Amino acid sequence: MRTDEFDFVLPEQLIAQHPPQQRGTSRLLYAHDGLLEDRQFADMAQLVKPGDVLVLNDTRVIKARLFGEKASGGKIEVLVERVLNEHEVLAQVRASKTPRAGSMLYLAGAIPVEVLGRAGEFFRLRFPANENVLDLLERYGQLPLPPYITHAANEEDAQRYQTVFAREPGAVAAPTAGLHFDDAMLQALRDKGVRIAYVTLHVGAGTFQPVRAKHVREHTMHSECYGIPQATVDALTQARSAGGRVIAVGTTSLRALESAAASGGVAACESETDIFITPGFRFRVVDVLLTNFHLPRSTLLMLVCAFGGMSEMLAAYRHAVEHGYRFFSYGDAMLIERKS
Repeated sequence: MRTDEFDFVLPEQLIAQHPPQQRGTSRLLYAHDGLLEDRQFADMAQLVKPGDVLVLNDTRVIKARLFGEKASGGKIEVLVERVLNEHEVLAQVRASKTPRAGSMLYLAGAIPVEVLGRAGEFFRLRFPANENVLDLLERYGQLPLPPYITHAANEEDAQRYQTVFAREPGAVAAPTAGLHFDDAMLQALRDKGVRIAYVTLHVGAGTFQPVRAKHVREHTMHSECYGIPQATVDALTQARSAGGRVIAVGTTSLRALESAAASGGVAACESETDIFITPGFRFRVVDVLLTNFHLPRSTLLMLVCAFGGMSEMLAAYRHAVEHGYRFFSYGDAMLIERKS
């Protein structure tokens, strides 16, 4: 497949710059049985069934962006990609000259950080030993909004670019399908007999990168760490035994579940995944996907096309553009029943 087969024209005004005034009031495009229905996210409680299991990604976005200077005085920007342990991270470093191993960076006017070396496109950085790096990021860092959001992160973003169920810090981007849920919706689903289960996949900045290779097979997928607890495995088993469906909230939840099932059934685990899901992929776990609308030429759009059918999903995106749906992180949602 060629990458340009996953391109589409998106008017700039459809890129949502802010969340809706109230969480859960977005529109919902429901794709099923070759049909498209214009709905509201509030209809989710009608569209799920008793016995289904809803799988949420409980990662929490960290304040991963820091500004500072090199020992020479040159300005730098650091975007943490992954927290490795209590004192070390992998990060992108933007500077006029590439910092060398052994050099020092001084971030936020308060944090001396040592450059340990390169790890591919990232730098391995060591933060001071007297405090956990997550605490330092929370105190001195800034929320890393996606590149297509043009304003600087503010108090609204601090609340709304985070799911209501976020609890495991480590992501540098939100699992955006989960942003639509409020506590009332989650309770309504439980009251209907839907099981709520969790995975953790720490979303990396690579999720925003378009595929630049001419052919899809030439693209190298970024790696992310994920975990699936035994309670979620049990919920999946119970749902299947009762004839229920597995509903993944977001491509990140889907990637975690399908990665864990790559060699058989889903088992509790903590692992890494660089799974690249494109049309022709055999899904083993997920029956229904709730997701936002994604970037042209992105790996996420390719995943959606694999799940719902390429021609069907590209038609759905044309429909979304024509009907003024809001796109990307703060945009509207799409509920897709898997094409068999």
